[in-house]
Amino acid sequence: MNASVNPNAGRLTDLRDLADIPSLVVAYYAERPDPGVVEQRVSFGTSGHRGSSLTRSFNERHILAVTQAICEYRKKEGIDGPLFIGLDTHALSRPAFVTALEVLAAHDVTVMVAANNDFTPTPVISRAILAYNRRRQSGLSDGIVITPSHNPPGDGGFKYNPPHGGPAGSAVTGWIEGRANELLGGAEIARVSYEQALRAPTTVQHDYVTAYVDDLASVIDLEAIRASGLHLAVDALGGAGIHYWHRIAERYGLDLTVLNDVYDPTFRFITRDWDGKIRMDPSSPDAMRSLIGLKDDFDLAFACDTDHDRHGIVTKSAGLMQPNHYLAAAIDYLITHRPDWKPDIAIGKTVVSSSIIDRVVTRRNHRVHETPVGFKWFVDGLTDGWIGFCGEESAGATFVETSGQVWTTDKDGITAGLLSAEMTARTGRDPAELYKGLTEEVGTSYYRRSDAPANKEQRTALGRLTPDTFKVTELAGEAVQHVLTHAPGDGSAIGGIKVVAANGWFAVRPSGTEDVYKIYAESFIGDDHLRRIEDQSRQLVGEALSVASAAA
Repeated sequence: MNASVNPNAGRLTDLRDLADIPSLVVAYYAERPDPGVVEQRVSFGTSGHRGSSLTRSFNERHILAVTQAICEYRKKEGIDGPLFIGLDTHALSRPAFVTALEVLAAHDVTVMVAANNDFTPTPVISRAILAYNRRRQSGLSDGIVITPSHNPPGDGGFKYNPPHGGPAGSAVTGWIEGRANELLGGAEIARVSYEQALRAPTTVQHDYVTAYVDDLASVIDLEAIRASGLHLAVDALGGAGIHYWHRIAERYGLDLTVLNDVYDPTFRFITRDWDGKIRMDPSSPDAMRSLIGLKDDFDLAFACDTDHDRHGIVTKSAGLMQPNHYLAAAIDYLITHRPDWKPDIAIGKTVVSSSIIDRVVTRRNHRVHETPVGFKWFVDGLTDGWIGFCGEESAGATFVETSGQVWTTDKDGITAGLLSAEMTARTGRDPAELYKGLTEEVGTSYYRRSDAPANKEQRTALGRLTPDTFKVTELAGEAVQHVLTHAPGDGSAIGGIKVVAANGWFAVRPSGTEDVYKIYAESFIGDDHLRRIEDQSRQLVGEALSVASAAA
């Protein structure tokens, strides 16, 4: 739930209001960030450095500094295999790719660039890193993905994936961020011209599409989908997978209609999100309005965001599924349809994902591994083979191959979408119908995420709350069972607090970029009970912030 929904939500953007692509690109090269301004420094969040050239937060100087820092990090860590690089369809992604390649070539880094100057989804880069390191003779590979995920068209993003193939952990990003900010002030960066970089012997054309598409049969039962004759649709949302879906349909004989498979960095074909902005979010009913309107034309439809690491599932029976609902149905299906997985394999979820996942997993006699928000927390479990599936409430997930071997260590929206088709093909029921069946056994979830205002000092205070300073014994009429500031799965700090009762819970986390804190709440009793939990969470947080302010 958001405070106010823009009246243009769910509508196409007027041509006059589309992103000014030439101005974005000019600003990328012309504007220079001021290292003395916090908002203009390099800042790695949960998904790399993000910003806009128009606000001097994503400009050529940022990418020069970050790429130089990555080169120095590789040398420090002895990473001397090829670097796999990919980019999405945001307007600033191509200029950032050019800049990065100029620096990488100057440092003699072997760079695997997409054949035909193509775009490359995030999960494809993760898969390429893992595949290389699995069969390598010498040297470890790593990667760079240039994407701000599903952010608006004016944004840019740049993230580093180390040799484990997933998002870099805080120790790695902290080092890269610190070194990049040292370089941001004007230090000389080693670079060659783009023309030289393209001709460099270290720049290697790589067929990402074929490598990824050919391997899909190891993780999805594509023959079952083909044999079912399901009439499917995928909305590529103009993202990095626009050239992948046709190849998948052709390679495996699927009846798959591909929508919005054109490159247009204004993304004018995406209906506006709740706040009136264009945002390529496949979990948003407003951004997905067009595909939802076609639900009766297909047996099943799905979509992926701009870098194809997130998914959205549209069924005839329910329209766009809530992300947590699909995660629960997918987990239950995989546990019962992957006989070669380890019998004690765990399921990973974040602390703010629905507790219906816990109920489904427990019902199947498996273990839940609960972590802070961020996919980096699942990497070790996926790599070592003791996590079979992991997902988060924002519609990101991945799962291991049918053999139990790791598939990707980053989110994969492509396989998540195809899994919905496999589930339908093999059970005769779509994922929404499967989820409804689960609720009859484990209860109905009422779940909501909302925002509340909080200034910088309050957000800092939220991150410092402890069970001792956040005293609560009752939640919406039920006894409190746990007050958590660390994730049960690995003991890592969650950056906020979570209060758990038998049939409901809430969690609060400060935003890293906006003057708000996020409230996640769930009830298994009803919507009225959910509202009571939300109201109490705001009251409790307000009281805690008042105490913290008085003590400061």
